[in-house]
Parts: sequence; structure tokens; C-alpha cells
Amino acid sequence: MTAIYLDYNATTPIAPEVSKAMQPYLDHLFGNPSSSNALGQAAKSAIQQAREQIAQLLDCDASEVIFTSGGTESNNHALKGVAAALKHKGRHIITSSVEHPAVVEVCRYLEKQGYEVTDLPVDKWGMVNVKDVASAIRPDTILISIMHANNEVGTLQALSDISQLAKKHGILVHTDASQSVGKVTTDVKQLGVDLLTIAGHKLYAPKGIGALYIKSGTPIENILHGAGQESGRRPGTENVMHIVGLGKACDLAASKLAGQQTHLFELRNFLLEELQKQVKCEMIIHTPLENSLPNTLSVAFKGIPAHELAATVRSKVSIATGSACHSGTTSISSVLKAMGVDEATGRSTVRLSVGKYSTKDEVRKAALYIARGIESIQENRK
Repeated sequence: MTAIYLDYNATTPIAPEVSKAMQPYLDHLFGNPSSSNALGQAAKSAIQQAREQIAQLLDCDASEVIFTSGGTESNNHALKGVAAALKHKGRHIITSSVEHPAVVEVCRYLEKQGYEVTDLPVDKWGMVNVKDVASAIRPDTILISIMHANNEVGTLQALSDISQLAKKHGILVHTDASQSVGKVTTDVKQLGVDLLTIAGHKLYAPKGIGALYIKSGTPIENILHGAGQESGRRPGTENVMHIVGLGKACDLAASKLAGQQTHLFELRNFLLEELQKQVKCEMIIHTPLENSLPNTLSVAFKGIPAHELAATVRSKVSIATGSACHSGTTSISSVLKAMGVDEATGRSTVRLSVGKYSTKDEVRKAALYIARGIESIQENRK
């Protein structure tokens, strides 16, 4: 029996339509996009089509999309590139205390280079207060980087409000939208952002491919140097097969977004209802259900160690924990800490995330397996 997969926020399977679109570029359309021969031009055309597919999903111009190796590179390019381009204007960056390490660690690096970073607090639901953003702005602030949706608890930030505030002060805005692209609307005009990060493996494309939206006219320097690919903004021979896959995944997302949102929302809520029926211990919900990714549920089963539960149900259900276990000690995530979650609750927290291939029957069974796992742990303690 294959375990029921409830860890779509960690990674997604490659969609069959994506795999099919990629196959020719693995088999026979192997040309270098920089070559003038027929194979090279076919590859170049495929890249442009993928760029246009992504642009359609984001509601931007195709020329504003560059391809990267994934979300981490996109975040690095956005933060380091803007910091380098605007260091003459200022060295202050605003971010939040619930960002992914691909933003956090870049900020720590920039601090070592002489930049100042303000990490904004969040409330118990992981929300950044726009008033806190306003209070943090200084004359030397050059960039605000706030994730669109949190990968652990699913919280959606008030990006459009933050962007409007930033524009009044002439400050650029970047968002890590790795978790939100394909799940909710990510129209860059509505969000008002200047830079937006995409990670392919979060929306049914392969791992190792991503994109960065850079609004036309945004000052940004390269972090890689070499030849002139991607209009001189990201050197290196393009990963054609994976680029095609990302383009197809974005095309699918754009054509089915509303239906997918409904599907995910209904399944996530059904999962919660089933857990509330089946589980015989107190549950604490961390996800703001009306203001979050439609597929995500972060929940603590009070008194039940998350790692023990995950191990108990591993053969039946794939889930993620809200804590990390190193050398026999367990520490809760920085996100849960920033939300004010106590250590005991954090160590009992799991993340359950459904996806486009999840079914109601799977969700019902998963809730039952989790409930039985909790009962087993409780019995063993008696």
C-alpha cells in the first residue's frame, strides 16, 4: 500500500501533462537555445512559449520573467541583486519573522555585508501588521520582502496593502510566492510587487527549476556572471526540458485556478472535520482558515509528539511536522516561535497539505489513520 500523500507543501508530483510536454526535450529536441541551427531554434522557441505561459499566470509581460534553478536562487537574485543595485540609496531591508530560510539566510548574509535588516513580528496567525511595516520604514529603506503565503501554516499576507505603502516611499517590494503560485491568484499587478519568486516543484513541475518576475525598470544586478542568456540577466545554458515543464505547469494552473481553489478548500475543510470527529485529544489550529492557502492545515494534537506521530503513521500517511529533531532534542520551527506558540504545542504540531490529486476518500482514511496513530501513542503511555 502506498501512503496517502498529505505533504503537497513540501513538494508535488510532476503532472502527467507536464511530463508529456517535457519528453521531447529529453528524447530528440536536445538543441542548445543559443545555437542558430534548427534544433537550437526549436529549443529557443520552447523557452519563449514557457515564458509566455508564466507571464499569463502572473499577468505580466513575458520579458519580465527570467528562469532560475528554483525558489532559492530566485530569492537570492531578488534580494542580493536589489541590495547591490541600490546600495548608493540605502542599506536597509524590511522582512518578516516567518520567512523561508531562502530569504532569512540571504538577509543574514547581507547583514554581514553592512546592510541592516528589520524582521517584523507577526500575530498568533502569522500575519504581518501593515502598521508595523509603516513604522519600520526609514529614509534608507530600499526593499521590503514579505512572503505571499507561509509554507508551514498557510497564512496569506496583505501584500497589496504593503505594496501600496511601499510605493508611497519609493521602496521596492519582493515576495516569495513559492507556496501560493497555482493555489491562489498571483496577479503581480493586483499584488503590486516588483519581484516575485516561483518554485517549480510546488506546482507540479520538476525540482530544480524556478522563475523570477522582475518588473520592467526594476534596478537589479546579476548574482551570476557568464554569457548572455535570459537577456543578460541570468547566464548559463538554459535547462530547456524543465523550463518547458514549468511553463506547462503554469499554463495548467492558469486554466484551472478557480476550480482547484474550490477543490483544495473543500478537501482541507473536510480533513479538519474528520479529524475533529475522530481524534480523541485536544486540537489547536494554527492556520487562519479564512485567510490562508486553501490546501494547508497546521494543527497541534496536544500531548502527542509530532515526530512520534509521523513515525507511527508513516506507512499509511505522509505528513510534515512543525518541529525539527536533531541529536535527540526537538526544537520548534522559527515560524511557530514567531507566532507565539509554546514549545510543547510546537512539538505537537503537524502540517497537513492536500493537492490536486487528493480525494475525499483519501482524506477520510488519512484522518482515521492519524486518529488511530494518536490512540496508539496514548495507549503505549499507559
